Amino acid sequence: MGKARRAAKPKGRSIELHGSLWMTVGGKNLGGPGRIGLLARIAECGSITGAARAMGMSYKAAWDAIDGMNSLAGEPLVERMTGGKGGGGTRLTVRGQRLVENFRIIEREHHRFIEQLGHEAEGITDDIVLVRRLAMRTSARNQFFGNVVDVRRGAVNDEVELEVAGGQRLVATITHESTEGLGLRVGAEAFALVKASSIVVVTNDAGARFSARNRLAGTITRLLPGAVNTEVVIELPGGGSVAAIVTHDSSEALGLAVGAPATAIFKASSVILGIAV
Repeated sequence: MGKARRAAKPKGRSIELHGSLWMTVGGKNLGGPGRIGLLARIAECGSITGAARAMGMSYKAAWDAIDGMNSLAGEPLVERMTGGKGGGGTRLTVRGQRLVENFRIIEREHHRFIEQLGHEAEGITDDIVLVRRLAMRTSARNQFFGNVVDVRRGAVNDEVELEVAGGQRLVATITHESTEGLGLRVGAEAFALVKASSIVVVTNDAGARFSARNRLAGTITRLLPGAVNTEVVIELPGGGSVAAIVTHDSSEALGLAVGAPATAIFKASSVILGIAV
């Protein structure tokens, strides 16, 4: 008989619950706030003309609504009065009065229910976002989620800067069309994908200069040797990690070891940006 609608606030990621209530008979709409409000106005005004005017609807629309309710209720909810000053008027039947009173009671209970449900829903947005992220499948080993903090227009392509967990920042080079198509503006949520094979691992970059725009420094937490290559997982400050694929020879030459500091370097053109839909 009632339905709750979730409305998310993008900035605060908070969910508010709103609800609408209506009654049906055999799947047909008997009445909701609008129709019940019309009945209440008839009781106040003593005429359909006055009630329709108060509700901002035409006289015909008011009568059509009343006829529909009378038919579904199986008995009149509104009746005409004859005689008296002004030639009579219109009033609610006992059944109509009871319907308005009961609907108001149900409406109050429904409002309390929605409020309680709203309290239960606090913090649910983050869980929804997390589930959607976990459900996302991609061949890229590295996935970073964050917010756009800068968009720099270029002659052909744009540079989009994304702030991810721990305050780390990534730069991606994409086309104007992609920027517009994805709606990438400052404050927008987005994710970045980087293949492990696109990442260069550096263990001592003091005084070194690189053309690659992205540098994520952290600590090696896992080394997973394979038949030819080794997967290196670097844990980043503030949460998150980045994985890279290097050859066995490179791993030994760099002296890669769990607990050792390392930096993941990759080009802005190696970053793929996306948005959740």
